[in-house]
Amino acid sequence: MVQSITDRESQEFEAPRVLVVDDEKVIREILADFLSMEGFAVGLAEDGTRAVEELHQRDYDMVISDLKMPRMGGLELLERIRESHDSILVVIMTGFGTVETAIEAMKKGAYDYILKPFKVEEVVHIVKRGLEKQRLISENIRLKETLSLYEMSEALASSLSLDQTLESMIDTIEKEIRPDCLTILLEDVQEGFELAARRDMGGTSHDIGELDLPLVLQEGEAERPILATGAGLERFFFRAPMGLVSFGSVPLRVRSHIIGVVNVYSWSRRLTEGQRKLLSLLGARAAASIENARLYKNLQDTFRDTIAGLARALEAMDKYTAGHSDRVAAYARMTARELGLPEDEVEMIGQAALMHDIGKLGCHANLNNPGKLTDEEYEIIKLHPGFGKEILDPITFLHPLAPGVHLHHERWDGTGYPLGLQGEEIPIMARVLAVADTYDAMTSNRAYRKALPARLAEHEIRRCSGGQFDPGVVTAFLSALKQREAGPDPANLDSAE
Repeated sequence: MVQSITDRESQEFEAPRVLVVDDEKVIREILADFLSMEGFAVGLAEDGTRAVEELHQRDYDMVISDLKMPRMGGLELLERIRESHDSILVVIMTGFGTVETAIEAMKKGAYDYILKPFKVEEVVHIVKRGLEKQRLISENIRLKETLSLYEMSEALASSLSLDQTLESMIDTIEKEIRPDCLTILLEDVQEGFELAARRDMGGTSHDIGELDLPLVLQEGEAERPILATGAGLERFFFRAPMGLVSFGSVPLRVRSHIIGVVNVYSWSRRLTEGQRKLLSLLGARAAASIENARLYKNLQDTFRDTIAGLARALEAMDKYTAGHSDRVAAYARMTARELGLPEDEVEMIGQAALMHDIGKLGCHANLNNPGKLTDEEYEIIKLHPGFGKEILDPITFLHPLAPGVHLHHERWDGTGYPLGLQGEEIPIMARVLAVADTYDAMTSNRAYRKALPARLAEHEIRRCSGGQFDPGVVTAFLSALKQREAGPDPANLDSAE
């Protein structure tokens, strides 16, 4: 059930809650009277089965349970509590006091035991001692939560990647709240709220039912974070998950606008109000970072589209170079993968390939010259790597692409331009682009010559290994090319993967 706490209830909520479980009414009432006088909020249950139901409805700090009861006895109740309410202290009462009974209860996780007949003062002493221990444990937990918030904040501050931001948030929620499943929905301007991330714990894929998202968002707009259990679960689902014990949801709010929601699901135990509050704190810390990461990604996409548009404009100046950048990107990606480079580096190399000739926009040579370039025109064209670097320099997030754009005409033997680098002084990105660029240039029609046959171009690439090209890159390129021989057109290699 979803609990709203009035001022009076808030005061009661702050008092430690003790559940007394005994099939003898007189014992329940005696303990209730004395514990109430000591300032505790007391709940009563006549056996273990009723106690389990009560624990699903309300939070308790301690359970005092008789050992022998109908339907469900104290030891079985203890096991059930340890499974789903591991923060609750359990004290076992027994009239069959033996050392073996006490040892068995303690092994199963009991905090202490009481022998009947008992003195009420002793019971009160055990309760106070246990709750003081629990208070210290709770303070330690809060310190750990504060540390987790700090660590997550540091991780969020160090990254503008949306994927990394979501991953940091999910890792912290998993560590601190331990739900069985969590989902993050983010707002999309055109599609509404869509699933951005999901994690199922323990390797089990859970059926999370069908969430009533409009109602969840309505509660978020009203600043009512959700913690639902028992019968209250039905309210938030068009189709509630089978066996779900607890559901929590908090909005991701930037200023007054909700950009997403975080949902946690638990089949194994009841989530607490403290965990819901922690989830709200995590969501509040993460919301601005998520929004910044999304804005940054949109900015990146816009700049990439702009640069790619400029590259297309460059190619449009010469019908013979149309599609060149796309093909070089495809060759470069497949070579990078064959080299075993990480996928993020593969993608970076592909992006650099799309932009590798962008510096030609700064050249004044006539690219449509039907013959070979004059010496003067060639010297001007040789300036395009430097112009390309100058174009990228003001755009910070494109700096990782600069080595490929600037240095793809360097040669393995040190006779290339613009810097005359040699061997592994040349970044791997530029070495890959050098092979991909040259191969596509040879196998494409140009104004002054027809395309070379693929086999002749491959022979030329192999012949220049160790001179113009890195031998390792040549081997990887030819191996990847061989695997593609019966595949799609090189211009469509990426779409075919």
